[in-house]
Parts: sequence; C-alpha cells; structure tokens
Amino acid sequence: MARAVLIRLCFMLALVGLLTGLGAARAEPMQAGAMRIGIHPDRTRFVVELPGPVEFQAFTQAEPYRVVLDLADIKVTRPLPPPGGLIGGVQLDGVSGPGSRLLLDTKGPFKVAAIAIYPPSAGLPHRLVLDLVEVAAAGFVAKPPPNRLSPREAGRAPAATNAPRPPAAKRPTAKPVIVLDPGHGGVDPGTVGVGGMHEKDLVLDYALELRRRLERTGRYRVVMTRERDIFLRLSERVDVARKTNAQLFISLHADSIGSAEFRGGAVYTLSETASDEEAAALAAKENKADLLGGVPLDDRDNQVTSILIDLAQRETMNYSARFTNLLLPELAERNVAMRPKPHRFAGFRVLKAPDVPSVLLELGYLSNRQDAQFVTSAAGRAAIVAAVVEAIDRYFTEKRN
Repeated sequence: MARAVLIRLCFMLALVGLLTGLGAARAEPMQAGAMRIGIHPDRTRFVVELPGPVEFQAFTQAEPYRVVLDLADIKVTRPLPPPGGLIGGVQLDGVSGPGSRLLLDTKGPFKVAAIAIYPPSAGLPHRLVLDLVEVAAAGFVAKPPPNRLSPREAGRAPAATNAPRPPAAKRPTAKPVIVLDPGHGGVDPGTVGVGGMHEKDLVLDYALELRRRLERTGRYRVVMTRERDIFLRLSERVDVARKTNAQLFISLHADSIGSAEFRGGAVYTLSETASDEEAAALAAKENKADLLGGVPLDDRDNQVTSILIDLAQRETMNYSARFTNLLLPELAERNVAMRPKPHRFAGFRVLKAPDVPSVLLELGYLSNRQDAQFVTSAAGRAAIVAAVVEAIDRYFTEKRN
C-alpha cells in the first residue's frame, strides 16, 4: 500500500515538473534574427529581422545623438552589425523584463525618415526597418520615450517622429492593382544583348516572375500588359493601366549602347524635360516603337500633354518619384549595379497615364557583358525582383498610413 502511494506521489511530482518545464519553455522570449545597416545616397537604413509582428518603441536622444529601440518580448542574441553610414555604433543595453533595448549612436544630428515593421516578402521574414537622414543641428529634435503600448497595439508602434505609421490591423477591402508592362514584343524585339538575348524575352521573364512573387503575398492584384510575345502599341499599354484603375504601373526594359563599357540600371519617371542627353535619346528610341507595328506617331497625346500641367498629374508624378526613392535603396542593398544618378527623367509615352503613378525600370545594359550576365542569371533576377517587391510593400504601407 505504502509502495503504491509512493509510486503515485513520484508520478505526480514528475508530471508537475514536466508541466513546469513546458510552461518555462513557453515563456522563453522570441529571438531576433539578423541585423544589418544599409548605406544609401540619401539615408542610412537599420534592419532587424523578427519572428513576427512585435511591440516596439522608439525615441531619440542628444548628447550623444542616439536612437533607442525597445523590442518587447524579443531577445537579441545575434552579433550586432558594425558601424556604417550615419550610424557610428550599435549597442545592446540591459532592460528589465524579457525584451531588448538597442542603442544606435549616430555620428551627428539626424531625423527618423521612416520606421515600421514590414510583413514577410521576397523570402525575408518580418523586419523592423528604420531609416535615418542627416540634418543640421537645428533640425534635430529629441523625443522622450512614449508611453507603454497596450498589447493590442503590438507591431504597430508609431515612431517618436512624424514618420509613417506601420501597417494597421485593418486592411482595405480591395487589393491594390499593379500593372506590369514587359516592354517591346512581337515584331519589336527591343535590344539584342551580347549573348543574343532579346530584350522582349528577358523583360517578359522578369514580369512573370515578379507577378508570381507579388501574387504569392496575397496583397495585390497583378495585371500584365502582355503575357506572351505579342506587339502592343504604347497607348494600349497605358490604356491597360487606366482601365484597370491601377495604383502603380511598372514598365520593364533593358538598354544597349554603342560602347560596351557602360553598365548599370536606372529608374525613369515622367518629365517633358529630360534629365540628360542619354535619357532624351532613350525616350526617343522607345517612343518610336509604334512605328515597327505600322502605327505612325501623331499628335494624339496633345490632350494628355495638357493634362500633365494639371495638379492631379503633378501629384501622380510625385507618387512616381516616391516609389522610385523607395526602389533605388532596395536595389543598392542587393548590390544591383546602377548608373550614376540612377533616378532619371524623360518623356516616355508609356509613362503618360495622368492618374497612375508610373516608372520605367531599366534592368541594365545588355551591350555590357557584366550586366548581361547578371540580369540573365537566376541570382540577378532574384535580387532585382526581391528589390521591386520590397519597394512595392513599403510604398503601399506608407500610402495606407
């Protein structure tokens, strides 16, 4: 009898120990992933990969200039990134509770241009992304710690600045429409690269992969101007964007030039005044594509040209520029070769939808062997597509807030 009671008691103690261990395991905080600093022409970006949307707080200090990031229920165990750009050092400060505090000391006064947690995309997990911009001392404003957030605000903490808010819990009912426009097609092959690659085939491959990656997120409706090797007039491409009420139009191209030395991609937005002679020449060449299909150019876009001076068109052009400013750092972060001053301007007919933000992405020079090898490789395509998807996510996140 006594032996049976003892066995039962040992079993109960073991069970209690097991349950206690499981409870302790559940209480273990989540671990932060990789951290990195990206250095871009107009900003320094700090990224922390996260296991999910989490609660965070951010505030700024002077003497020394610093951003303080508090991550609730997240433990930082990965190596801290080395200094870079505006960030002179990253430290881990002890805080009470299960969270972590990161101290980002800067080399001078700054402002927080953007801070948000972004959902998984292009093979990357949730990320906290912080963009810092250098300012004069008079432009720096120290912000005290915000009040602690309630649990239901987790993952949606606004920065202690006027930065855009991270994604809100309530999503719009209609998905944004994105139109992808693979340039050329049919009787118009576009550029022929050093390896015999036709531009029309290359950009179609990119557009199909980009559509697949965007649709996989479940956040967008993607429409393509062409899904096969057919010829389309430039005006037909614009019509697709307008008829679908697109919120973003991306035209994909690759360039060539007489010299094999030139390389690098670029992003063009609409302007009746070209940013340089090369941009003007490229726009003239692309705008003549209709002639290959037996469609003469005429003055049918005079009405559109008049709309360009309207305030609505100017607002559209501002949105186009905003998307470009988000895309270029993503391309640079993935080591995609870009031309000097990669944001360029020209009067491309395909960008003239007056109410649809539109950009033309030149992948690179197919006349340059390095560019041709990169953009036709699986690694190059993955890098460029990932950059575009990330920029699209950031663009629509900012528009929702």
